[in-house]
Amino acid sequence: MNPEEMKELKELIEFLKENKIGEFDLERGDLKVRIKFAQEGGADAAGLARLLAAAQQSVAAPAVVSTVPVVHAVHASAPASAAAEAPVDENAGLHIVKSPIVGTFYESPSPGTPAFVKVGDQVENGQVLCIVEAMKLMNEIESDATGEVVKRFVQSGQPVEYGQPLFAVRQR
Repeated sequence: MNPEEMKELKELIEFLKENKIGEFDLERGDLKVRIKFAQEGGADAAGLARLLAAAQQSVAAPAVVSTVPVVHAVHASAPASAAAEAPVDENAGLHIVKSPIVGTFYESPSPGTPAFVKVGDQVENGQVLCIVEAMKLMNEIESDATGEVVKRFVQSGQPVEYGQPLFAVRQR
C-alpha cells in the first residue's frame, strides 16, 4: 500500500467515524479491507492503529484478505460512582420497530423531501416510517404499533442489518 492509499484509508476511517457508519467493506484489486466499529461512538486511537497496521500488512503479501478486528470504543465520560450503578435500559417499555431486511435506511421518499416521521410524531399501526432500499428496490417499512415515536436509531443513508432497531415507539 503506497502512501497515497494510506492517506485515503485514513480519510475513509475519519469519514466513517464522522457519519457514525458501523460497518464498511472495501475491495480494490487484491486488497480487501473490512472495517467494523462495535459501538456507536466510533473508534479509539489504539483501534485505528490496529486497523492501519492490518492494512499495511496486507501490502506485504498480495492477494491476502485483510480482516480488520472489531474496534471497541471506550468513553469515560461518566464519573466512577455512576459507572458502579446498575445500568438502566432507556428503551424499557418501548416498542422497537426493527428492519425486516438488510439494506440502506432512508427517512424520506426522496432527497430534499420531509421525513416520513420524526421524533415526537404520533404514528398509527400500518403508517410508513421509512424506506429500506435493498437491491434497488425501495421497501416501505410500516409501524407495527400505535403511539409516539420517541427515538430513531439510525441516520438516513446508513446501512442496516436484518433485525436492527430503527425506531422506538411509546405505545398508547
